[in-house]
Amino acid sequence: MNEPINIDEASFDKAVLQSPVPVLVDFWAPWCGPCRLMAPVLNEIASEHGGRFRIAKVNVDDDPALGQRFSVRGIPALLFFSGGQLRDQITGATGKRDIVAKLESLTAPSTAA
Repeated sequence: MNEPINIDEASFDKAVLQSPVPVLVDFWAPWCGPCRLMAPVLNEIASEHGGRFRIAKVNVDDDPALGQRFSVRGIPALLFFSGGQLRDQITGATGKRDIVAKLESLTAPSTAA
C-alpha cells in the first residue's frame, strides 16, 4: 500500500522537485482540526493512485522554513507540483474529488507541440 511520505527541508527538492510523477504537498500541523480531517482523504488517494502521483506531508511546526518558502499563510495548504514547478494550490479543507481532479490534470499528456 502506498502512503503519504513525510518530508522536510532537507528532503524536499529530491522528493518533490525531482520527482518523475506529480506531487501533492500537504502543509499541516497536529493541532489543526481541518488538517486532521484531510489526513484520511490523502491516505486514500495515496493508496488508490500511488503509482501515478505522490502525496507528501510537511509539518509546519517542525519545518516552518518550507511554509515560508511557499508563502503558506493558512493550513491545511495543498500545493501541487509537476515537473519541478508549483502548478496549483488549495488552502483549507476540500473534497477528495477536487484533489484527485487537480492531480489528474497534472498527469494529462501535454498538448504543446
